[in-house]
Amino acid sequence: MVSAALLCRYRDASVRYWKPIQTGIEQDDDTAEARRLSASSRERILDAGIRLPRPVSPHLAARLSGTSIDLSSFVAIANAQTDDHGWIVEGAGGVLVPLNEQALLIDLIKALTLPVLIVARSGLGTINHTLLTIEALERRTIRIAGVVMVGAPDTENRHAIECYGRVAVVGELPMLDPLTPDAVEQWATESFDREGHLTEFLT
Repeated sequence: MVSAALLCRYRDASVRYWKPIQTGIEQDDDTAEARRLSASSRERILDAGIRLPRPVSPHLAARLSGTSIDLSSFVAIANAQTDDHGWIVEGAGGVLVPLNEQALLIDLIKALTLPVLIVARSGLGTINHTLLTIEALERRTIRIAGVVMVGAPDTENRHAIECYGRVAVVGELPMLDPLTPDAVEQWATESFDREGHLTEFLT
């Protein structure tokens, strides 16, 4: 949902979307959902990568499918893109989710030289979880674009993340019901990254 909102918010910037790794593809297709919720053309969506049936961690989903995830294949896909669009690359779980026997998602982020927009819950537990994510990214000198908090707004949690994490919270996304393209577009236009903080990371 955050990826779709980014596509809506920065529609004029001609950003494109890519989800390299999708597990549980038989139940959920995040690429199709991002296209639907952002009302984006197929040209703005790169549907390439590995698609696995089991809704489990990527390393396990790959093993259960009799395959393995090779980070170099994603780097090759990224390098093959010849346009000058900004990119929204959606992960597959948290930054320390394993992709194979050696590599974690954070290793793919590093290989693709991407900044990270952290998507965090707004409620109890989010301070610890988000600060640990920030610490893991900073240890690998990965740039952090900001944080989006999802759920009921929590002023204290937001303040703590901004204060102790030294990052900007660029949006507080409520649970939209119904979840429609119009609802995502309205939130993105009215409430997401009002100061344009993310612009420098989408070029």
